[in-house]
Amino acid sequence: MLKIELIAVGTKPPAWVLEGVDQYTSRLTRECRFTITEIRTADRNRQQSVDKLKAEEGKAMLSTVSDSARVVAMDRAGKNWSTEQFAGKLDSWSQQANHFQFLIGGPDGLSESCLTRADESWSLSALTFPHFLVRVMLVEQIYRALMVNAGHPYHK
Repeated sequence: MLKIELIAVGTKPPAWVLEGVDQYTSRLTRECRFTITEIRTADRNRQQSVDKLKAEEGKAMLSTVSDSARVVAMDRAGKNWSTEQFAGKLDSWSQQANHFQFLIGGPDGLSESCLTRADESWSLSALTFPHFLVRVMLVEQIYRALMVNAGHPYHK
């Protein structure tokens, strides 16, 4: 069975995010094991540069990345994929690995080390979204792609 994990900066998401993620997570139980690993946001009250804050978060994120997983960085500068393209990628990747980890940065995005480690960089849009909202959007797209691959009419 596929294992799909979001490694996301930020703890204590708003209730509406938890509800949205739960809505799709409950639908995924037959398709994959889905989990979210939360990384504490670096303390932005300290007098540190954004790069140092991102580096601190990135180090914590990378400590949870598996050597055997396919790693996808969620980044505004990444490639844009249609749902069908993403479904094809999931299908193709699953021939080589059964563990996928998606990296979602914090308020300032992902560190350079996370972007370098990733096997792929994916952009949901050229727009900038709140990092908690990306969780909901990503889990929905994972569900949608898995339904495309299963021939389920949800995608329509």
